[in-house]
Amino acid sequence: MPLPRRMVLVHAHPDDETITCGGLMALAVEAGVGVTLVTCTLGELGEVIPPELKSLEGAAELAGHRAGELERACAALGVTDHRLLGGRGRWHDSGMVATGDGIRAAAPADLGDGAFSRRADVDLQVAQLVEVLTEVEPDVVVSYDAAGGYGHPDHVRAHEIAGGAVERVDPLGERVGLWATAAAHDEVAAGLGALRRRAWLPLPVPPVEDLPTVPDAAVTARVALGPARVRKLAALRAHATQIRVFDDGHEPPAFALSNDLAQPVLRAECFVLLRGPVDATGTLEALSA
Repeated sequence: MPLPRRMVLVHAHPDDETITCGGLMALAVEAGVGVTLVTCTLGELGEVIPPELKSLEGAAELAGHRAGELERACAALGVTDHRLLGGRGRWHDSGMVATGDGIRAAAPADLGDGAFSRRADVDLQVAQLVEVLTEVEPDVVVSYDAAGGYGHPDHVRAHEIAGGAVERVDPLGERVGLWATAAAHDEVAAGLGALRRRAWLPLPVPPVEDLPTVPDAAVTARVALGPARVRKLAALRAHATQIRVFDDGHEPPAFALSNDLAQPVLRAECFVLLRGPVDATGTLEALSA
């Protein structure tokens, strides 16, 4: 299959891009594919992990700090075309509330003006993304599934506007493949099992049922990262307010968010084709190392 020509990735907050498809972006850049990253908010309401940076949590300075982390992550991945949807400060993190399992998220009861997931703003956000797609003319657009992966309202909204914008620029689905990031159940389960056998890991490892996965058979494209995983790990480390990375040279490396649950950094990233031409299914796998 031919390589994609240009791709646009639509993500809710800094760090989402690296966790879900940092390897894909690194491979695409290396292959000469045009990569445009659209970040919808600066994650102003994100929880801060390192004690020495804890004073940033809830502070106005967090947005600028996370913008710097995102810049360093993009540098690690080789991404040079990065945009903030509508311009810096136009949309801000909606926040979230944890559900009973502590893994998945839901929207808070009250959303302030400018919160990315406010229902009243969706048409404007679609129009802003249409401007980017019209300029870039991608044949690949990547975002989330309808559940936003784990339910965060900003991820759900990113899925909505990515789908809405693609339908505007390619009404018949003949030119643009719309993809959702995914985690293949059996591959994640194997990675979690490997982490449980590593006694030095200082964090608990969740059961696979607690993580948002899809059946392996539902995966449309599996992109082997090869050496690009090193760049993904560097980008994960760049997001130090949000992510801890554990890598002692054994397989697999691990990362943890503010919930202090260890997850594997797998050798491949998976995607599900939501919409597009019938020959789109091989375009991402063509990037595999």
